[in-house]
Amino acid sequence: MSPDDSFESVLQAAKEGAEWAWARLYRDLAGPVTGYLASRGAPEPEDLAGETFLQVARNLQTFQGSEGSFRSWVFVIAHRRLIDARRAAGRRAEVTSLEDALVDPAGGDAESEAVDQLVTEEIRKAFGLLTEEQRDVLSLRVIANLTVEETANVMGKRTGAVKALQRRGLLALRRMLDLEGVSK
Repeated sequence: MSPDDSFESVLQAAKEGAEWAWARLYRDLAGPVTGYLASRGAPEPEDLAGETFLQVARNLQTFQGSEGSFRSWVFVIAHRRLIDARRAAGRRAEVTSLEDALVDPAGGDAESEAVDQLVTEEIRKAFGLLTEEQRDVLSLRVIANLTVEETANVMGKRTGAVKALQRRGLLALRRMLDLEGVSK
């Protein structure tokens, strides 16, 4: 939120249907929500983020609380959407169309795409060393920029458990970096 608009006034305006207020709430959280979903392996993170914000819009009238509570509430919804998507994916076979399999003939910046792919692979490899809960904690803390308390709320855990998961996850990542070094 900008210093000119308090969270309470923006929230109230959004509840009353003001487009500018809803746009402000969405703009502040859409990137972190999508980033969290992508980091957790959501097949279509943008779609899940859209579903998350649809649910937020449906339930906005019932929300009461601070800006931190609102962020936490939005990430609880995103986390639950992710779990639902994982369950649904486990029940159906993956189908790939011919168009999806074809490479874009126009291409792009090959060097940039190669570097992005290497970085993405390194992140996936590093996250692969962690437990599911450690990945959730680090994604919520680092990508979503939630506090320990907000992360605990999203995950339904005590703050001490979140701190321990974060510490163990970071130690595992440090060990990996010490063993393999950091790419340049």
